[in-house]
Amino acid sequence: MSSHFRIASDPSAARWDTFVTAHPDHHLLQTSDWGRLKSAFGWSAQRVGVEDAQGNLVAGTQILYRQLPLGIGKMAYAPAGPLLCGDDPANPANRLLWQAIDAINKQQRAIFLKVEPCNWYRPRPDLTVHLKAAGLRPSPRTVQPPRTMVLDLAPGEEGVLKGMNQSTRYKCKLGTKKEVNVREGAQADLDSFNALMAVTGQRDAFGVHDPGYYRMAFDLFSNGAGGNRCALLIGSYQGRDLAAVMVFRCATEAYYLYGASSDEERNRMATYVVQWAAIRWAMQHGATCYDLWGLPDAEPEALEAEFESRHEGLWGVYGFKRGFGGQVVRSVGAWDRVYNRALYQAYALYTWWRGQSG
Repeated sequence: MSSHFRIASDPSAARWDTFVTAHPDHHLLQTSDWGRLKSAFGWSAQRVGVEDAQGNLVAGTQILYRQLPLGIGKMAYAPAGPLLCGDDPANPANRLLWQAIDAINKQQRAIFLKVEPCNWYRPRPDLTVHLKAAGLRPSPRTVQPPRTMVLDLAPGEEGVLKGMNQSTRYKCKLGTKKEVNVREGAQADLDSFNALMAVTGQRDAFGVHDPGYYRMAFDLFSNGAGGNRCALLIGSYQGRDLAAVMVFRCATEAYYLYGASSDEERNRMATYVVQWAAIRWAMQHGATCYDLWGLPDAEPEALEAEFESRHEGLWGVYGFKRGFGGQVVRSVGAWDRVYNRALYQAYALYTWWRGQSG
């Protein structure tokens, strides 16, 4: 049966994106433009696929590579991947894909591969079977937060509003009353967005990207093939920008990746107003779910019991996100395939030491 499939090395961007958006587990982080974005900021990207006898891509993954410290080799990372063919781990297309992944990683001198498959939007009870069959093992070191909150947009605006708690619903609808005007930003607004990001990072003590990163992300996804894959929604009062959201879309999924706010006029609840504008934008562009992107990795009961007393890391944003009424979901997390055990253990020790000393 494997003769019915063959490896498609580094498919073109257009062909790849057609495959990704049609796949049931499609995700923004597997698109070619995400690879372009990361390649401009310390990574390199390569795509590998498997095609059937008719030349259709049926499985594949985009892999990001980053040089590890001390020149010991590279980390290979497949965010929201791989995109597998069906749910059967024994499918020959999937076996061939793993073989191709191993071959390309060894060419790249990767000492290990980290995958973080996405099963947030579609239940995948078979997924861990796939990963174990391919020789991967669970890793405690994740790149993306494994837990998130997803809003179902199918009920429409009124239904989504009804699903929020009373306080959040009230704040989302405050725009007119509080004189907060929301506009869809353009390239000229990115300076304002970056200024708000700097304020937010300093206030909430979290790292922000270089301003060029947000500019390139906006340019890539708001223009070019596919269009309407990104919007910058900015809330202002009397000409002063108070809050902004950069929202992204891939097929039927939308993602709240970046948000920022000023320290001024906090009583006007501009963060809620622009978040609601982003949710409405997602619905208007065909999204059926909205990912609020990133919660503390704790069970729902613990989240509810502790969010008022904890503010470190992602705990600081859970109190805001919970009010939107989404479902708390967890992916299968990160899984690693090790190619050089000694160097892998050395890297694990190094990252642990950095965490302790940082």
